[in-house]
Amino acid sequence: MIRIENLSNDWKEFKINNINLQVEDSEYFIILGPSGSGKTMLLELIAGMWPLDSGKIYMDNKDITTLPPEKRGIGFVYQNYMLFPHKTVFENIAFGLKVRKVRDEEIKTRVKEMMDLLKISHLADRLPRTLSGGEQQRTALARALIIYPKILLMDEPLSALDRKTRDELMQELKEIHRKFDVTLVHVTHNFDEALMLADRIAIMRNGEISQVGTSTEIFRHPADKFVADFVGAENIIEGTAKKDGERLTIIDTGNISIYSTEQKQGHVHITVRPEDIILSTQKVETSARNVFKGSIRGIVDTGALIKLTIDVGEPLVVFLTRQSFLDMELNIGKSVWTYFKATAVHVF
Repeated sequence: MIRIENLSNDWKEFKINNINLQVEDSEYFIILGPSGSGKTMLLELIAGMWPLDSGKIYMDNKDITTLPPEKRGIGFVYQNYMLFPHKTVFENIAFGLKVRKVRDEEIKTRVKEMMDLLKISHLADRLPRTLSGGEQQRTALARALIIYPKILLMDEPLSALDRKTRDELMQELKEIHRKFDVTLVHVTHNFDEALMLADRIAIMRNGEISQVGTSTEIFRHPADKFVADFVGAENIIEGTAKKDGERLTIIDTGNISIYSTEQKQGHVHITVRPEDIILSTQKVETSARNVFKGSIRGIVDTGALIKLTIDVGEPLVVFLTRQSFLDMELNIGKSVWTYFKATAVHVF
């Protein structure tokens, strides 16, 4: 387990500010954020590459704040792999064992096992400059894993790879995580990686953590407007919230009133997932509290789905299957009804 308490660091050009974070044992934890948000610097602080201005870092409840990097039991894989250019694949992987004075015979055995696992045994005598990006990344992973680290930190490990190789390596990372039972902290700005790999996700911006949660919590219930915008939430609407009885909140946008079951008051934003909105060309009886008549203002063909923008006083994005779109004979300007439940309205 990694526990970070009130961690701050000032490099003058950039600050990490008051990070509090806990990563559980054997968790696949992803730090997601735009470029320049401080993700790599946070990893380097965990690894011990910078002295802290303030705060504490614990591993398995042991204070490692002032422990040098080589004594933390942490593996690190950089975005650009950082392989020794003059050493072969075998020598790169064996490096950590040699530093730890492991016997030559054991080194040979462990390196061979690791190369077999990552399917790079045929590259043992090759130099890094002769390898593809995927081969270099597998070599870097093998070098980090060979010391059996308690924690593996990975900085954008898949960003320089083509789509096919990235997909293959994502599957291999899942297998590595399972086989080694290692705590994995993976930095990325790629949503596919986060959705496929993460047990939990932290969203980072400007040196601070904005939200931590499962992918469902992050994507369906963003904590603030930055997170909502960053994860591509549709239907972000601003308004003023007040209680409407014991169970409901009503949000006045200035144009329409929207009901939610979430209890908030004052100035707020809301999101409604497009898939939670039902569309009809006729008004129908429904238990949904939010019913609005509007007209179609935009149609975008995304391939499998059709994206509609409906003006109901506020713009609402709705997704339809192609068949539903054709069956309903929809076009720009056509009047339609939209329906969504109060439980589908997230308020923040």
